[in-house]
Amino acid sequence: MSDSVPGSAKKRFPKSRRLLRHSDFERVYKQGRRHFAAHVTVFYLLRDAEPAQRGPRIGFTVGKALGGAVQRNRIKRRLREAVRLTGFQGSADVDVVINPKRSAFDVDFKLLQDEVTRAFQVIEQARQKGK
Repeated sequence: MSDSVPGSAKKRFPKSRRLLRHSDFERVYKQGRRHFAAHVTVFYLLRDAEPAQRGPRIGFTVGKALGGAVQRNRIKRRLREAVRLTGFQGSADVDVVINPKRSAFDVDFKLLQDEVTRAFQVIEQARQKGK
């Protein structure tokens, strides 16, 4: 990238850091652990590292019950930005699924970002304990 690109554009999620396949989401839901917060529920599953998939992978789900496509996409953008600003680039080999609650639509962005930060701290603590 050239130097004229703003710093925020350089910190996008590469495909290797995204949780994309339905089977991966299902595995996290069924085998993983949960962290509940006021505006989001975070599911996470520590995984055995494969050389091609080192580091965390993050996915987002927003159910149709929370609104139309415009509202669902908006909250996913807000969550992606919260994760990006948190800078969770930990060495943990973990799959994370962030699922917002209805209250996440109207909450202040800083509060949403703080909840994401706290969730990643919980995940890091679980990794250190080996759970």
